[in-house]
Amino acid sequence: MGSEDVLKGASALASYNVVLQVAFRLLTFFLNAFTLRFVSKELIGVVNVRLMLLYSTLVFLSREAFRRACLSGGGEQANWRQNINLLWLTFPLGCAWAVLLVGVWAFVLQAPDPQAIPNYLPAVCLFCWAALQELLAEPLWVLAHTHMLVQLKVIAESLAMVAKCIVTMVMVVFSPVWGLYIFAAAQCVYSGFLVLCYIVYFTRFLGSAEADKKGFPLQNITETLPRRTHGESVFNWKLARLTWSFFKQSFLKQILTEGERYVMTFLNVLNFGEQGVYDIINNLGSMVARFLFLPIEESFYVFFTKVLERGRSVHQQKREEVAMAADVLECLLKLVLVIGLIIAVFGQAYAQLALDIYGGDLLSSGAGPSLLRFYSSYVLLLAVNGVTECFTFALMSNEEVDRYNFVMLGMSVCFLLLSYWLTGLFGGVGFILANCCNMLLRIAHSTAFMHRYFSSSEYVPLSGLRPHPALLLSLGLSYSLTALSESVFCCDGGWLLRLVHIAVGGACLLGVMATVFVTETRLVNFIRSQLLPRYSKKRT
Repeated sequence: MGSEDVLKGASALASYNVVLQVAFRLLTFFLNAFTLRFVSKELIGVVNVRLMLLYSTLVFLSREAFRRACLSGGGEQANWRQNINLLWLTFPLGCAWAVLLVGVWAFVLQAPDPQAIPNYLPAVCLFCWAALQELLAEPLWVLAHTHMLVQLKVIAESLAMVAKCIVTMVMVVFSPVWGLYIFAAAQCVYSGFLVLCYIVYFTRFLGSAEADKKGFPLQNITETLPRRTHGESVFNWKLARLTWSFFKQSFLKQILTEGERYVMTFLNVLNFGEQGVYDIINNLGSMVARFLFLPIEESFYVFFTKVLERGRSVHQQKREEVAMAADVLECLLKLVLVIGLIIAVFGQAYAQLALDIYGGDLLSSGAGPSLLRFYSSYVLLLAVNGVTECFTFALMSNEEVDRYNFVMLGMSVCFLLLSYWLTGLFGGVGFILANCCNMLLRIAHSTAFMHRYFSSSEYVPLSGLRPHPALLLSLGLSYSLTALSESVFCCDGGWLLRLVHIAVGGACLLGVMATVFVTETRLVNFIRSQLLPRYSKKRT
């Protein structure tokens, strides 16, 4: 697969992933708004913080290292049998993690009041079972991602999420007394649908004319099961060593990713009700990061690993591929910077209104608006970090990955200490401030790597982090106008004044977008040619 084909595939994958994540976040958005009317914020805190932390920890620690390693080496068709054998280790590893984590969640952590929130232990076991179900699809997920089967992920995850939402809404309305069982059953349905969709797709796809046309390395669904080939070792030991390097790093990355939930869960700095409110604000604030930035990061990680060779300097790569990678990296940095700045600016004046519409006084009173305002600024750092780490992790050598583990260890310790200290001072806002400090350190490390990598060449992709002065001016004017509008029209004067406030924000946003269109022509051309699905289809 040539570099242009890889770029087209990564662009299409990012586009479809963005659409998918938008749909997911909207479904989750409305689902949370719906369930808030039927269940307590304490129950939401237990599910969304305690139990979903269990789920994400088990899944992430079991598969993340294998994903990153096998995506780096997945282009070698001769090694697919060994790669699949390696990927199947995720399930027994997940079983081992499940035993350990169930013990911690059930017998070490403080359990919720059984009178207010019953059935905690069965819910812990069911969430672990759902996570183990999802791990069964891991070899198929890597196969699909490596060969740019972009529609599969969209279909599978869409069906799974719709099924989860239907189960949750029906059970919340008709059997609210089931409490935690509702959310545990919905999570099991989600992971089960996900696995089923992948199995059905590959059963029909493998051996078909389309698979032969793509040069797919497997012919039958049974070939995705682990087996030993005569004359070959069971695993690709080079990838196994890389997996081990990523595995050591995955502990620290998980702490950095879910750090505030670990602090809330293990140190009890917030009660379950406060955790529920914080989690709702966190989900709202991170919506754009999840449905836009994360798909871009995942898709272009594949692009960079295929176009550039891991561990080699810029002069050891093909010149035309370095030029393409530098150009794409610069445009991606500019894209996420612009989006992050817009969210940071407009989030200040519209945080309280958004929470009032979404959850009423439960969210718009108290610390909710302050949490969302701070989170809007944090999204800017999330955006930049996603792309910088995407490139850095795709190009690091095994030795550099190992060294970075020590860096992440220091970051993890600092983050946990900062979270505990700042939360004691500022409550939930302290978590966001600690995350900001952590993200700044990670960005500094990644940009330093990128600067060293391109320093001996004529390419300067980090210039993508310099916004045009006209854009900064338009953002500054928008901030002033929307802040004035909030003080005059929002949020106690009725819907008519609120609509005026929204109209002011819409006009300012149009002005900012017009400024981007005029001043960032290179970025506009990149979006038009690479990221919009209809243009990507034309190019193919």
